[in-house]
Amino acid sequence: MATAALLLYHCSIFIWYFFLAYSLLTVSATEQPAGVFLYGGQWKYLTVLNVVLQTLFYAVTFLMDLLLPIREIKLVKYIIYCRDLLFAVLAFPTATFVFLSFWALYSYDRELVYPEGLDKVIPQWLNHAVHTAVFPIAVLEIVTSPHRYPPKRRGLSLLGICSISYLSWVIWIYIVDGNWVYPFLQLLSPTGFLLFLLSSHILTAAVYFLGETLNYLVWGKFLKRKR
Repeated sequence: MATAALLLYHCSIFIWYFFLAYSLLTVSATEQPAGVFLYGGQWKYLTVLNVVLQTLFYAVTFLMDLLLPIREIKLVKYIIYCRDLLFAVLAFPTATFVFLSFWALYSYDRELVYPEGLDKVIPQWLNHAVHTAVFPIAVLEIVTSPHRYPPKRRGLSLLGICSISYLSWVIWIYIVDGNWVYPFLQLLSPTGFLLFLLSSHILTAAVYFLGETLNYLVWGKFLKRKR
């Protein structure tokens, strides 16, 4: 993609995610929807964290596009490194995980992940914007821009730390407030919960490898020439 077109594209996606983040964080309701509790606010939901994350990522990406003419400067190289690391470890895996896990549970029983009461607060377009469109946008980012992935051990370690941090936040909310962020968790036995944790880590690792593989298929030869 030509530089000017890529700049415009990343600027548009940044504005889009900024708008989504604003829309989510300013949602208001005259009464609390069934299945929703107040502790932790919007920040307990991976969907909201993902939208904020994508906003940050595309802000960095847009900045990188602006600095591209001086990419040989050390500071700019560091920003490129941060952009690529952010995409590999968080932006692509989180967007894909949100898409896959949400629609898998929603298709089985929506009350397990997205209680019907939320329809009165969150319009359908916003639901699809934050749960559906995030995946094709993440794939399109791979198609339009090359990203250097870190060594597998480092990338998976960072991804694991982030995953454990969020799961710890979910468990903390349950300990303090007595409510699970996602209703399906209350149906699990201790063994089932451990199996859920294990399967979640396996899925996130698989998603990480998916992003790395797609990036290599599209940009492998280009990245080799740039070494």
